[in-house]
This record gives sequence, C-alpha cells and structure tokens, in this order.
Amino acid sequence: MPNNLSYENVTMRFEGRSGAVQALDRFDFQVKSSEFLVIVGPSGCGKSTLLHLTAGLYKPPTGRILLGGEEVREPGPDKAIVFQNFSLFPWKTVHDNIDFGLRINGVPAADREDQIKRVIRLIGLDGFENHYPRQLSGGMQQRVAIARSFVLKPRTLLMDEPFAALDAQNRQIMQEELVRIWQTQRPTVMFITHSVEEAVFLADRVIVMTRRPGRVKEVIDIANITGDHHWRADPFDEVIRRADFQDVRSRIWGLVKSEISVRN
Repeated sequence: MPNNLSYENVTMRFEGRSGAVQALDRFDFQVKSSEFLVIVGPSGCGKSTLLHLTAGLYKPPTGRILLGGEEVREPGPDKAIVFQNFSLFPWKTVHDNIDFGLRINGVPAADREDQIKRVIRLIGLDGFENHYPRQLSGGMQQRVAIARSFVLKPRTLLMDEPFAALDAQNRQIMQEELVRIWQTQRPTVMFITHSVEEAVFLADRVIVMTRRPGRVKEVIDIANITGDHHWRADPFDEVIRRADFQDVRSRIWGLVKSEISVRN
C-alpha cells in the first residue's frame, strides 16, 4: 500500500477570543513513500498544526490531505504520532505501554506478545519490560514512545519535536537510533524540529516554512546533496564536522532566520 502524502492547497484557521488566527495558507506539497521529511520554521508558523491535520485530528476547512491517494478524514493506527513529552501512561509498564495500541486495535494476544518482544529487542530495552516510566531515563522513555508507534507498523510516522526534551548527549543518541529503527520498516516520516542540525542530519528533504500563516518557503533536497550514501548512516559527531554538512546547515538557518527577523 503506497505511503505517499499529498497536501493540496491546505488552509487552516482557528477562532479565538481575539479573532481568527490563520495557521496555514495554501500549503501545497508532495511527500514520497518512505521519505524522511523534516520541517523547520519559526515558532508559530503552523508546523504542529500541519502534523495534527496529517494525523486526522483536525480537518482543514479548505484543501485536502491524501495518504496513498485516499483523503485523511480521521485518526487511525496507520498514522502514528510521537510527541516531545513522551505521552506514556505512568501507571503502565514498558510492556503494557507498547501493548496498549495493539490491544485497542484488536490484535490477538499471542500475536501481541510476539510483536512486543520484537520491538523491545529492536529498541534495546530487553530486561526493562516490567519497569514503569518513572524508573526510566528520558531517552529510554522516548524509546518506549517510538516503540509504541512502530509496533503498529504505521504507514506514516508523525514526530513533533520528539527529542526536544532530551539533553544533548541523549538527543544525539536518539537521532542515530531513530535512523536505525526507521530503516527496519521505512514508514513515511514527517518530523518537526527547531534544530537545524537535526533536520540536516536526518532528512531526505527539508521544508523551510514561512512565518504564520505557514507556507512552503523553500525545499532543500538533502538526499540529492549526499548522493547514494546518506550521511545519517554515519555517526552524528563525525557528520557535523563535514564542510558540506555545515554549508547546508548555514543555508537553512539563514532561511529560517530571515523569517524570524521579518516577524520581529
């Protein structure tokens, strides 16, 4: 089943006490199946709104979003979300947090156990199955959140600044781990971040958005720059020392900074 995403002139506005706020304006873009797309832009430009629309949590008043040619109308297990605050159930163990989505989607118990064991092994948390979130580090909690999404084998994985709450060391480790885990299933990924370095390291393409109302300002094709050997396959601390990596980082930061400067 194709996992490509299509955004056709998507506009979104919210009504508030101070009047209407337009978050997105004529957002038009095509995401390829299994592509790792990263979105950057100034705060308030509609990045998270776009992700929530893609998940089916909101419906745009104009335009439409298609997943594999079918219009997104509601949430479902084919569209998994990972947030920055982990969103784990504190009263459930690692095993039961991962089991939750499988259970509510009607997966038989025997099949659930096989899948839970596989994904726990994949994220490197063997031996922590019966631990509660409070007993885990931030990085380990985020591994569980990612595992809970991957175990459903979603067609698209939506990630809203998933590593923002982690310290620098854990953030780097989780970026490398995400690449490793993503390569096992290759869902289409939409990843939001404020870190330009993170965007350049992970992405096949980076969308730079304008200030609100959000539109596509520019698209940078990272995969075309790296060629057949994408630099995300190498350790992060080696990649960031590359001149070509820093050139792209500077270019994208300049685009984002120009939007922040205009707004201010």
